[in-house]
Amino acid sequence: MKISTKEMVLTSLFTALTAIGAFLSIPVGSVPITLQSLFVILSGLLLGSRLGALSQLIYVLLGLSGVRIFAGFSGGPQTVFTPSFGFLIGFIFAAFIVGRIVHSGEVMAFRRIFFATLVGTLVIYLFGVPYMYMVLNHIMGKSISFVAALKAGCIIFLPGDILKAFPASLVASKILQRISPISQ
Repeated sequence: MKISTKEMVLTSLFTALTAIGAFLSIPVGSVPITLQSLFVILSGLLLGSRLGALSQLIYVLLGLSGVRIFAGFSGGPQTVFTPSFGFLIGFIFAAFIVGRIVHSGEVMAFRRIFFATLVGTLVIYLFGVPYMYMVLNHIMGKSISFVAALKAGCIIFLPGDILKAFPASLVASKILQRISPISQ
């Protein structure tokens, strides 16, 4: 993968923004409320699929290497065994899919951008909730139903994530009108 200096800087910027979003957290049960998903979605919207996913992959790899950039100032390989790690995996795929949706056509209308943010949010949940269910039941030894995991890892976060989708879509639509796409 060939990457320009400008692309490296922008990718690093979204890696850093995702880390900052992790530090702005409100602890709620097994998974805290953070601004990470906002920056994950924006990375796909503004950087495109390849660089958006790369920014999130770097974020996850930095955290796994021991840099304390995950929510709650955590990091290290042991975070693979935490209930929230599935959401981090979902970040990579969400950024990629959001970038694919938005940058696949010539017209970048607000509706298409907003739809992409909602799909990206869904992708994060598709990875996060089943992972949280498995960790809570099979690693932490708690007996929790999938419906309870869905409530704890998705339902309580939906209003905030839908609320975050609006500013992300507005910012992206304004920026994308003024610049050419960075990457596909």
